[in-house]
Amino acid sequence: MRTIGYIMPSQNSSRTVNATKTSFEVIEALRELDGAGITDLANHLDMAKSTVHSHISTLEEMEYIVKEGSKYEIGFKFLRLGEHTREQKKAYRMAKPIVKQLAEETNERSQFITEEYGLGVFVHRQIGQNAVHTNTSIGKRIYLHSTGAGKAILAHLPPDRIQSILDTIGLPAQTQNTITNREELYQELEKIRERGYAFNKEEGMDGLRTVGVPILAPDNNVFGAFSVSGPTYRMNGERLHEQIPNLLRGKANEFELKIEFEL
Repeated sequence: MRTIGYIMPSQNSSRTVNATKTSFEVIEALRELDGAGITDLANHLDMAKSTVHSHISTLEEMEYIVKEGSKYEIGFKFLRLGEHTREQKKAYRMAKPIVKQLAEETNERSQFITEEYGLGVFVHRQIGQNAVHTNTSIGKRIYLHSTGAGKAILAHLPPDRIQSILDTIGLPAQTQNTITNREELYQELEKIRERGYAFNKEEGMDGLRTVGVPILAPDNNVFGAFSVSGPTYRMNGERLHEQIPNLLRGKANEFELKIEFEL
């Protein structure tokens, strides 16, 4: 199974600045290790301690990391950058109240996800009264093919873009229910386009089901997706196949009208 982390774009690889790449590898390692000392970082990255120390010193000087005892940790300066990323597009801001409404009306977990570098990214998330708490933090990247919102997005991307994502990322299994066959996925995407919404039936996590709907921009390009997730014992029957899909499609239509006439 692939680890979802920093994915280097394939284009312009000849222009890659190795020092910059190494700094981001150090940052990603700090996230993965939940903070670490120089020796642990060097071992984790298979780098010389002197190299890691040089990058750590620079990042600390620029206040992007902080030292807590014997460990270095990611600093709050990244929080400002992350918030700017989420707020820089008005449409992203407009999605937030709809995610909140979905959580309140279903009492489940709701989210707005967009695609970047072939992965889904959590932009907004809201926990309903009865929601199952899972590891889905803002900014987390997920595979598109194993999630409801992700498949809703994937189904509405251009065919060459879908092929490029599958060629780059593949179809790694998350559970025994994950679609790992390309032809089977293409058939599933066609069904999603026909009915207007996608299911994730324990394909990303055992015991969890999701319904996702795409958000289409005025130019008919997919902008993102709303979804609602819940445990299998609540997400079944009419609720799974009619009530929540209808609610999501109504909210998606409302949002699409907003971005068409208010942006």
